[in-house]
Amino acid sequence: MSFPRQVQIIEVGARDGLQNEPSHPDVATRVELLERLTKSGIKHLEAGSFVSPKWVPQMTKTDEVLAALQASQQADVQQATFSVLTPNLKGLEAAVQAQAQEVAIFSAASESFTQKNINCSIQESLQRFDAIMAQAQQINLPVRGYVSTVVACPYEGKIQPQKVAEVAKHLYEMGCYEISLGDTIGAATPFEFKAMLEAVIQEIPMEALAVHCHDTYGQALANIYVSLEMGINKVDSAIAGLGGCPYAKGASGNVATEDVVYMLQGMNIETGIGLQALCETGQWICQKLNRSNQSKVGKAMLA
Repeated sequence: MSFPRQVQIIEVGARDGLQNEPSHPDVATRVELLERLTKSGIKHLEAGSFVSPKWVPQMTKTDEVLAALQASQQADVQQATFSVLTPNLKGLEAAVQAQAQEVAIFSAASESFTQKNINCSIQESLQRFDAIMAQAQQINLPVRGYVSTVVACPYEGKIQPQKVAEVAKHLYEMGCYEISLGDTIGAATPFEFKAMLEAVIQEIPMEALAVHCHDTYGQALANIYVSLEMGINKVDSAIAGLGGCPYAKGASGNVATEDVVYMLQGMNIETGIGLQALCETGQWICQKLNRSNQSKVGKAMLA
């Protein structure tokens, strides 16, 4: 198979990244981060989530973040799409009230992971999304689906590729326009990741798939390379590698957007993203959060 000519980066730093940060950045910082990211050329970004403040305090006031973005006069912001995570009907209703452009729901391919996180089976978790999908479809609100633990689970170890394919197919047939496949603990190796993708591709069109690789074991770029080689052209990543891996103490989490873009540019694959501006944004947010920059490219280019 040939590599795609273009790849869309879905920037998850302002949601999946910040929600795992111990500091709680204010609305102004979150908005500025998203504005800077759009200015670098990123067109699709997670802006936050509508979840209980008790469980994810970092994501409070996502409605204010969306309001600020909607009021922005920056052309780059106006042309971008901002999505929010809505794990239940209450979250969806809040997102609709805040005039969100897109919402996301998430499931997992591991029964143990699902039970420990939301106290139900995979099948029960998927059934809970029926009401969300029905309401979203009534107002033509796009829904993106996430599948976690697609290769390995912190509780039950290796996950069978066919199980991933089953969950992904269910979300796709439910109405999710795109399915993001997440290596939640970042333990997958390229051969394992490829085997998982081969199973999923049998059930879902290639153009409806994205990959979401964590870099806990330093395998993220290798797994993304394998995905590109198979023809996948959508990649989730987080500026400066924001976030962490709650299942592996001290480990890094999301793959850094700067590192992904650098690799893609070296492969002559178009992203529409300016790498220098991206690196500067990564350094800026790390200083704001008083944390180290997890992007190797960012640190090298700004050294």
